[in-house]
Amino acid sequence: MLFESYKLKNITLRNRIVMAPMTRNQSPGGIPGDEVLAYYARRAKAEVGLIITEGIEVSHKASSAYPNVPRLDTVEARAGWEKVVNGIKENGGSVIAQLWHCGGFRKLGMQPNPEVPGHTASGLVKPGKRVAHEMTLEDIKETINAYASDAKYCEQIGFDGVEIHGAHGYLIDNFLWEGTNIRDDNYGGSIKNRSKFVSEIIQAVRANVRKEFIVGLRFSQWKQHDFEAKLAHNVDDLKKVLLPPVESGLDYLHSSMRRFWESEFEGSSENLAYWTKKVSKIPTIGVGSVGLDSDFIDMTAPAKPTNIDIAIDDISKGKYDLLAVGRALLSDYEWVLKMQEGRLKDIIPYSKEALLKLY
Repeated sequence: MLFESYKLKNITLRNRIVMAPMTRNQSPGGIPGDEVLAYYARRAKAEVGLIITEGIEVSHKASSAYPNVPRLDTVEARAGWEKVVNGIKENGGSVIAQLWHCGGFRKLGMQPNPEVPGHTASGLVKPGKRVAHEMTLEDIKETINAYASDAKYCEQIGFDGVEIHGAHGYLIDNFLWEGTNIRDDNYGGSIKNRSKFVSEIIQAVRANVRKEFIVGLRFSQWKQHDFEAKLAHNVDDLKKVLLPPVESGLDYLHSSMRRFWESEFEGSSENLAYWTKKVSKIPTIGVGSVGLDSDFIDMTAPAKPTNIDIAIDDISKGKYDLLAVGRALLSDYEWVLKMQEGRLKDIIPYSKEALLKLY
């Protein structure tokens, strides 16, 4: 089933393999150029079913925390993305744009807008560390509007949909996690209140695009600064976290795990993607060190190719619907073809060189 077609809302993917979003820092001035176009088109031509782009900084004054990350807030950037989308589709692929707000990872002095500090739910970047700006209600409204307007840009450019990046400790995850959201208004406190921000983003996006346009959400338990953190300690918690955004108009969920083969909750052998699909009842993507012999700790650490028998079995049993591949597709753009043909020994191992170059 993994290599068979799959219908995601209004589009038919040629297989169930997704290129996971990975930051590349190769878009000076926020503009994706010809090398970015070739990078994505190369993987579409090599049979990747769905490409989710690297995170695109939302058009908000505090969204950026890294250099040379693509944006949407200039005519030149949007023209660059239009070329990328056309290149992917000309090679038989489908493509979703990931919209990203870095939140508390931003520091004063960062471009653009060096005078603007990082924004978080409560000024916290991690429990007990208050170094960012606590977002006001006006800040929240501005950010929600930025997501909605950028989603419209994506629709006009020709993307098949957008994915809201709500994982890994960035802004939306900062609101979701009790460790960093200690607000005492409607956006803090209970799990339901902590989900209000992302739910309102999804509602605003949904209201600003056609009903056929796909809207997804990526989420995680772990944070970049705390691999053991959890939004949900059990299945009931997970339901409380996910149902408000699902009911706001999501078409899929993207469950980010460090190791997709590990169980999530005590008393069960199933992973987070399984439970995500079970409680949400919508299409689910699973990701987490797929096709490599070591998990995600350091993007510069080498890793060797390995089989994906567990994932193939999971997909065939309907535990989740799509499988996202990250680092393995950076090192070898023909990973899908080689894996489908059983050529595991021909797959290029992952190394930090794959991270540093755009090919």
